[in-house]
Amino acid sequence: MSPTENTPDEAPAVSLTDVSMAFGGRTVLASVSLDIAPGSVVALLGANGAGKSTLIKILSGVHAGHGGAIRVAGEPASLQSPLTARQLGIQTVHQRIGEGIVPGLTVAENLVFGELAQQRGNPFLSGARTLARAREIQAGLGLDWSDAVLRRDVTELGISDRQLLILARALATRPRLLILDEPTSALSAAEAERLFALVEKMRDDGIAVLYVSHRLGEIDALADRLVVLRDGRLTEDQARPFDWDAALRAMLAQAHEAHEARTARPVREGEHGDVVLSLHGVRLFEGRAPLDLDLRAGEVTGVVGLLGAGKTELARGLFGAEPFRTGTVELDGRAYAPRRPADAIRAGVHLVPEDRHADALVPGWSLAQNISLPFLRSLSRAGLVSRSREDALGRDTVDALGIVTRDEHSTVEELSGGNQQKVVVGRWLAETPRVLILDEPFRGVDIGARRDIGRRARTLAAEGAAVLVLSADVDEVLEVADRVVVLAAGEIHLDAYGEDAERDRVIETIAVSV
Repeated sequence: MSPTENTPDEAPAVSLTDVSMAFGGRTVLASVSLDIAPGSVVALLGANGAGKSTLIKILSGVHAGHGGAIRVAGEPASLQSPLTARQLGIQTVHQRIGEGIVPGLTVAENLVFGELAQQRGNPFLSGARTLARAREIQAGLGLDWSDAVLRRDVTELGISDRQLLILARALATRPRLLILDEPTSALSAAEAERLFALVEKMRDDGIAVLYVSHRLGEIDALADRLVVLRDGRLTEDQARPFDWDAALRAMLAQAHEAHEARTARPVREGEHGDVVLSLHGVRLFEGRAPLDLDLRAGEVTGVVGLLGAGKTELARGLFGAEPFRTGTVELDGRAYAPRRPADAIRAGVHLVPEDRHADALVPGWSLAQNISLPFLRSLSRAGLVSRSREDALGRDTVDALGIVTRDEHSTVEELSGGNQQKVVVGRWLAETPRVLILDEPFRGVDIGARRDIGRRARTLAAEGAAVLVLSADVDEVLEVADRVVVLAAGEIHLDAYGEDAERDRVIETIAVSV
């Protein structure tokens, strides 16, 4: 894949020269210079806190008070607002899906929202015209939502469909530069392949793409060039073919094998710990076969499956958020039937949910407050929360998980996506659980954060807990799990340890079960 040929006089789609940014005296970007050519896909890599989010927000017009200069198509540009950036042809699909939709409006109205916002006079189209334009916009991404779906409130869409909506809306304007921030984090394999085809078409059409992802396979397949941010500075700039070892060293400051073999696991078939949690005859979906599953002490069980496999239904059922309607569950040999999350927490069953923004983090609250939220009773005396104990818990979590932050009083909005995820994981490790469930814990986090979270999961298992990791990414599961379970349409199609759970077999099982 080579980028579109540009004439010698053709200016970069976007050019940054010595762009810098600081918050409260802390430099987050330092003299970043970068040209992004028309018809090229540039991948941006960086660990948590490297400055990726800040750079994206500068290009999106969110952070206007930066140093240095930006040019768009060769002309000086002042990106004072998101509207200014869009008018200059810079469209951004942010990692935080909730920031890209407007609750209370229909799916169709959200699809045309960008156009409505720029209209003068009456900004509202008739219902018929809105539907007609929404059909055109969704067709650009190959979506085929019915009119009934287009008329629904956008909050009725699932996470993956919301992300597809935002992508379709961004592409409707044929941008000069399209910024994709972890674009496949909520997509199925088929939806991701559709996105990849669109990225390649945009490159062929002369559109520049800045592709931010922690998934190296995607970057290797799509990008013409990769750049690495570390501590706010560009530390690597490569054209194809990529030197992944050098790229990862530049990003993490330590050598890693880009495609390392799976390490040996201490748990093998026939060497199981005691059963901690046991499910019998649990049906995740109507009309599907019930499943039996045991989770054992000392083990990390990885459940892998595509969207709709039943992973989240399994997690929420065990946590009491959506109680199972059939079957029985036992915890340490006793009946366990939580009707609400408080029941699960008291029993020592903790859940890191799939959507950290909707289901876990409280905006405006500090790290310490977010971490302590489920355990206020144990931090209170005479009904009053001890702030010193709460702050100490926050500091301990920051140290244990290597959260990059000013201190425990920082609000969660100040953190990168990976560090926010560490806050959520750290919350549920604040009081040692008997069972820890992690639903898509690595979504939108970089390699360093993924390994930190995986290391904590394995340490917890080694201390005697049962750990359940649910993910759509096979490699993420293989990296952390002792045992791999393949789930499809609510049914188990593989349950294997060690060499019996090799990557090819897992992928083949998924392929034949969907």
